Amino acid sequence: MFKTTTIAGAALLALGSLGATAQAADYKGPNLKGETVTITCPWTGAEETVFKKVIANFEKATGATVKHSCSQSSEQQIVIDIKAGSPSNISVFPQPGLAANMAAIGGLTPLGNKARDWVKANYAAGSSWADLGTYKSKAGKEEFYGFFYNVNVKSLVWYIPENFKEKGYKVPKSMEELQAPDTKNRRRRW
Repeated sequence: MFKTTTIAGAALLALGSLGATAQAADYKGPNLKGETVTITCPWTGAEETVFKKVIANFEKATGATVKHSCSQSSEQQIVIDIKAGSPSNISVFPQPGLAANMAAIGGLTPLGNKARDWVKANYAAGSSWADLGTYKSKAGKEEFYGFFYNVNVKSLVWYIPENFKEKGYKVPKSMEELQAPDTKNRRRRW
């Protein structure tokens, strides 16, 4: 049996200690002196430099030592480590599909409803973001495993409901419906 990893901890770490050094003094969480936290992440270059500042604040605030391994091949390393039974404490997944796959094989540790409720209350799109971090466990149960930090949205589809109504289009409810041609006008809707 392999050990599990937690994916959202890096976001907690980053959100909890990012910014001014004063935040380290305001920290009210557990004393982690003597503990080592391992993190696998995709950030390199300037992003890793900023992340190192976050780590420094976290270490100052908690007393923990953080060992991080950032690389552009972090996704592959996360899978290898989980399957080998030696995952990092925190894994930062660049995309949620792999996290869902790792949850399905029992490789991730759920964060629980309290963390899910925090995301719902503190992220502008609330439930939508919480849903994106919710995957089926090995037992098939929907569990909350992670939340998003440092998001780069690659594409969005916007539409004007009035225009759809005027043309007689139905609002697509799936990617397949969106991509299906409009047979009435023999062209794509977008």
